[in-house]
Amino acid sequence: MLVCIGEILADMIGEEKNGITTYERKAGGAPFNVACALKKFGADVKFVGSVGDDLIGRFLIKYAKDFGMDVTHIQENTERNTTLAFVELNEEGERSFCFYRKNTADYYMPRVSDELIKSADIICMGSLMLADSDCVKYALDIIERAHGFGKTVAFDVNYRTDIFRDKESAVQTYKKVLAVADIVKFSEDEVETFTQDYVNSLSDKLVLITLGKDGSEWRYKGKSNRIPTITVNPIDTTGAGDAFFAGALSVIDKYVGKPLTEQVLNDSLRFGNVAGALNTTGRGAIDNLPDLDTINKYINI
Repeated sequence: MLVCIGEILADMIGEEKNGITTYERKAGGAPFNVACALKKFGADVKFVGSVGDDLIGRFLIKYAKDFGMDVTHIQENTERNTTLAFVELNEEGERSFCFYRKNTADYYMPRVSDELIKSADIICMGSLMLADSDCVKYALDIIERAHGFGKTVAFDVNYRTDIFRDKESAVQTYKKVLAVADIVKFSEDEVETFTQDYVNSLSDKLVLITLGKDGSEWRYKGKSNRIPTITVNPIDTTGAGDAFFAGALSVIDKYVGKPLTEQVLNDSLRFGNVAGALNTTGRGAIDNLPDLDTINKYINI
């Protein structure tokens, strides 16, 4: 079982027609996207997050319920609004973000019980919480307790310049979590942000790197391999990395406590690549997630 912890928000995806920009509301937030993708791929998963007691918060809780998610650990904050992420797409479906996130609900996360941590094989941590010092302590406490119970911790860098305006201090904060996580995911751009030398120094961890149309790469215990992906015509890349991460983790979760062989790592990235690629063929991070049969069909071609 996997437990995903972090932001849940509404992606407001913009589109301009005849000089007028309209925004379509979609459920989002990287850890929530990962949780929903894991659910879609057949994994046992729980999500921990916080929304406001407002129109958007109620939309997200209903969305999670309708998706079949357990909403027990989604907190409704009566004093703060739900976070929004305004997203605009270029002709290739690549995104630009603007976050409405000033003292919003996801600055005040629910406590994660020891019982919930003990029930998981993998704890998957989100990154937007690292913009707040109290939430950094929150994340590090969860990771310390997870390791105390012998659990694996996964962390997606998911660096957003609109959230972390000071790159140098953000990188130093991130490194506190990267130092103690077991599985870490970078995009190709994030490798450059943190420097290739630093990423190479994480040799005691499983490092996953997404490479867009070129697929992805794993690095583990001095070895590495690049796995190609399928060719698609992307419409919206929002959530592609989350679908990839969920796909890879859904395979890795089956081998927790067992050696991560090169074959397991190759298979996990192959599954993740297809999941991420197919997710770009529709709008939104979650609504276009492929199902297991579709993913397996592409893998077996």
